[in-house]
Parts: sequence; C-alpha cells; structure tokens
Amino acid sequence: MIAIVAVDQNWAIGYRNDLLARIPEDQKFFRETTTGGVVVMGRNTLESFPGQKPLKGRTNIVLSRNSEYRPEGVTVVHDGAELKEELKKYAAQEIYLIGGEHVYRAFLDDCEAAFVTKIDSTFVADVYFPNLDVDPTWELESESSVHTYEDLRFTFCKYRNTAFTGSSC
Repeated sequence: MIAIVAVDQNWAIGYRNDLLARIPEDQKFFRETTTGGVVVMGRNTLESFPGQKPLKGRTNIVLSRNSEYRPEGVTVVHDGAELKEELKKYAAQEIYLIGGEHVYRAFLDDCEAAFVTKIDSTFVADVYFPNLDVDPTWELESESSVHTYEDLRFTFCKYRNTAFTGSSC
C-alpha cells in the first residue's frame, strides 16, 4: 500500500473536511497515479468529493464504523480486519491510502511508501498527516525540484518505510 497526500509546512492536510489548497499539478499527479488502482479512504474523505461520489477509474473502499452507511459505487468496510480481508482481492493492483487523518494514522505502518506533496506554506487546519521527517522508520527517497502555482511553492517527495516487511493489508 502507498499513502498519497499533500501537506503544508506543519504536515496539515485539511480544514473543515476540505483540502488546504487546490493545486492543478498536484491533482493531476494524484489522478494519474491512482487511476486504475484501489483507493482506501474514510467516510469524511468520500463525502468531501464533488457530489460525494467515488473517484472514477478506481476501486473505492471506504472505512466507516456505521453499519448503515452504504454509498453507491463503493465498498464499505468497518474495521482494519475487514479492510485487510477485502484488500486480498486486489493483490495484483496498486493500493493507495488517500485519507483522512484517522485512516492515515491507522494504516500508515502498512504502507511501503508515501507520495507527499509538500506545500511551502502554512494554512489554518484541523487535520494532520504524521510528520515523516521526524519518524525514524521513514526515509526521504526522492524530492522534485520546486514547482509553483500562483503564490504557492511545492515539491513532490517520495518516502520509503524502512520498517516495511511486505506484510501490508
């Protein structure tokens, strides 16, 4: 599994169930990277999408503790064990962890890598991604040159989980 996220300087990822910034180049990277794969997210992440509709061209799996939650076009699982069982069906596909905060924190250890778009700015935020720069099990593998969009500067980074043993979900 691979985590994919955009963060600000404080590793913030969102505010009031929305992204901190909409950067077309980052959105294109996300779309091109995840299309054809499996995306794993929490209920709030799905509900933040336009029309609360699943992402096209991907298998959408949503974690929700609510057993009555049944949005159209997604597979709903209710806990980590059920997620791991469901993901066995997709062993030949890339699986991406796409948020939100609780899902990232619960399953980041199951990720072999993380694609992190680092935005060189700070925003008002209420949800955060774990700071991989201070986590000794994560190593920065590559970083792009600086890109700009309007007044925002950002880089595309790839981190590797040095503790990953190959036993993901």
